[in-house]
Amino acid sequence: MWRSALLVRRSLAAAATVTTLALAQLCFAQAGKAAADLPAGPMQAKATTACTECHETRIVLQQRLNQAAWTREVDKMIQWGAVVDPADRDALIGYLSTNFGTDKEPYQAPRTASERATSPKKSAKTSQAH
Repeated sequence: MWRSALLVRRSLAAAATVTTLALAQLCFAQAGKAAADLPAGPMQAKATTACTECHETRIVLQQRLNQAAWTREVDKMIQWGAVVDPADRDALIGYLSTNFGTDKEPYQAPRTASERATSPKKSAKTSQAH
């Protein structure tokens, strides 16, 4: 009887370990994808870390805010717990304002899994021009 209980306990521990490893791999894969989604630049990694800790990259990609609005948004997120070094705050706001400002064309979400995996983000105007 005690051997059966020990085997069950070991099996459960092994299953928990496999599940934990699978979740860790999924998190790392998603973090890599998130970094690929944000535009390249000196603040890409910090924006990925600060923003995708709580929500998908898509939330950032679809925004079109001016610098004052990005400042309010970043400050609000910091108050809610986003980890942004005070020395990086202004550079992060600049990165977001430059890449996701009001002068940028609207974000067009990919419609299919293959589009999401292979095609760059296209705006409505770019799609109509081709």
